[in-house]
Amino acid sequence: MSTPSLNDLIELGAISEAQGLRGQVKVRPHSTDPVALLSSKTVWLSPIPRREAGVSVPVEQASLRQYQVMSAKMHSGNVVVALEGVTDRDQALALKGARILMARDVFPSVEKDAYYWVDLIGCQAVNLQGETLGEVLDVTENGAHGVIAIGNATIKNIQYLVPLVKEVVQGVDLPNKTITLDWQLDWQ
Repeated sequence: MSTPSLNDLIELGAISEAQGLRGQVKVRPHSTDPVALLSSKTVWLSPIPRREAGVSVPVEQASLRQYQVMSAKMHSGNVVVALEGVTDRDQALALKGARILMARDVFPSVEKDAYYWVDLIGCQAVNLQGETLGEVLDVTENGAHGVIAIGNATIKNIQYLVPLVKEVVQGVDLPNKTITLDWQLDWQ
């Protein structure tokens, strides 16, 4: 398989540590329900640090390396992954800090009216009054719930950090790249 375009890869988490003596790695997932990571058969690893919200970090195609996933399971809030060719603790430790990426087109299907957080990035955020809040620059997890970073992508400025909860998110229209929020322009 050839290296995919970086625009087609979605970051699922980062390797935080080696797990055990047989080369498994402990992955800190970016989602509380890492279904894509748990079901993946192939992942890409990149040693380049995670980008900040709305700020692109140049990544070399050559820095990506593909691995077959031998097994993946949840353990204490992390995902423990066995990668083909990583057979001892030293090899696993050498991967510490690497980002885990997956091609978007191999994500598991979602139910009707459901979406992956990554699908929100690039959507225009509007409030119930029809006022534009900005563009969704990033969606992250803070432990209690997701957080939507909204701002100006051109100048890479975050203007709002909005909780990703049903009381705030009133609608998501992915075909039209719009998210409707119960949020006011003057709420910072």
